[in-house]
Amino acid sequence: MTPQGTPPAPAPPGRPPPERIATRARHLSLLNGLFEFRALIALAALIVLFGMLTDSFLTVPNLITMAEQIAVNGVVALGMLLVILKGGIDLSVGSVIGLSGVVAGELLEGLDLRFVDVIAFPPVWGVIVLCVVVGMLVGLVNGVLITRFEVAPFIATFGMLYVARGLALLISGGLTYTNLDGSPQLGNTGFGLLGNARPLGIPAPIWIMIVLSVAVMLVLTRTPFGRWLYAAGGNERAAELSGVPISRVKTVVYVISGGCAALAGLLIASELTVAAPQVGETFELNAIAAVVLGGATLNGGRGTVRGTLVGAVVLGLLVNGLMILDVSLFWQILIKGSLIIFVVMLDQGQQRLQRHRASVSALVTDGRPD
Repeated sequence: MTPQGTPPAPAPPGRPPPERIATRARHLSLLNGLFEFRALIALAALIVLFGMLTDSFLTVPNLITMAEQIAVNGVVALGMLLVILKGGIDLSVGSVIGLSGVVAGELLEGLDLRFVDVIAFPPVWGVIVLCVVVGMLVGLVNGVLITRFEVAPFIATFGMLYVARGLALLISGGLTYTNLDGSPQLGNTGFGLLGNARPLGIPAPIWIMIVLSVAVMLVLTRTPFGRWLYAAGGNERAAELSGVPISRVKTVVYVISGGCAALAGLLIASELTVAAPQVGETFELNAIAAVVLGGATLNGGRGTVRGTLVGAVVLGLLVNGLMILDVSLFWQILIKGSLIIFVVMLDQGQQRLQRHRASVSALVTDGRPD
């Protein structure tokens, strides 16, 4: 210990004084906090901006409509969160949205079983289950390609983007299903309730997003799978040596992502009572942007449900505000694309900041007296 009253030893040559190192550490900590809360800062800024520019933005009807749109994107983003936590990417979710809607339309309008000369009309609950299973099967194929055949996640899911979209076009013949209300005589009515029901005055998609959010949060924080996922995303090799079943974790997150995308496709088709194979385009980009904007890193190992939902809300506010201001669709696309690039740049900047912060913290620790 340094005797009381004795001045501290001078810093070694080439090393900054301890006071400067400590000040630098505080500044980096503050800057890292700004990065961590970037989604909340953006949320507050958008609310103030659009609230000042238009009186209709903060009205109850618009907020409810916006919440429904956010809920659909939030469902997709929750599945994407699990994939990104593992350090992967899923570009096929937009096509799965379109495919699930087409499968629902095909089943509700009657499945022609020519080999037995029968047209089957499954009940609505059966249609919902089958469509979610279809999405999970697409995710399973993604997982098998990545784990068994060692295809890079970007390539595997990019290929499945086209496969799923092609299946949707083949099933529908490129046409739109316009009669998803069903018929009482056939017992296939009620599909519209999935997207349009309002239990306790709150739209069903919002309830579904809330329930799914709680489920994902519990999985991440209260189960071994959640611990495996964070460990595998942070350092896959170390996690594997610790006994984490890496291949199983990878496959499961893609299966869940596919199921979430299929559920989102059902919500869209149910709300509109119309299904088209083109639905869902660019939804994968919205989901990735929401997850990263919410504080996750594309390298894996960091991210939360709360941050993802806030990121989805920010994107929803942005799109809704631009539409109310009657901004051209072309400008909306440009702005969203720029936002995605900016979000990824923020992620990379935060990673560099954290590495620098760790090195400065090491200097602070080394410079403490024994």
